[in-house]
Amino acid sequence: MTTLDVTIMGQAYRLACKEGEELALKQAVAYLDERMNSIRDTGKVKGTDRIAVMAALGIAADFLATRNSTGPFAAMSLSEVREKITTMNTLLDSALAPQEKLF
Repeated sequence: MTTLDVTIMGQAYRLACKEGEELALKQAVAYLDERMNSIRDTGKVKGTDRIAVMAALGIAADFLATRNSTGPFAAMSLSEVREKITTMNTLLDSALAPQEKLF
């Protein structure tokens, strides 16, 4: 096991994970931090515990949507879905880059 010092919504945490899984944990922390900060910034939810619950519910809903047995992502893990979206964004960026020169 290894430990990582991370920050989520300005709060420091020391987390443990298996060796070799540090990058995945860092990505998960960054994703959670982004979701929680986004919820906090709306100003509609007060309190870190409530923000954490709202973020967890949103992430769970996203995960369950990918697990829909009839959906296009049914056979993919959440990380595979994220990777596919990143690849699509990169492809779109490269396809749209020449258009920027027109304006």
